[in-house]
Amino acid sequence: MDLRLALVALPILLALGWAGLNIGRAAVGQLQLMIKRAGG
Repeated sequence: MDLRLALVALPILLALGWAGLNIGRAAVGQLQLMIKRAGG
């Protein structure tokens, strides 16, 4: 694997992973709110 390719790919993968984590956490929070509203 070319080092320059790794230097380009790494920040992109980090950004995608961070975005995915934040989206996942937001989705879980929304689901919990909906469950609370439905249950209460």
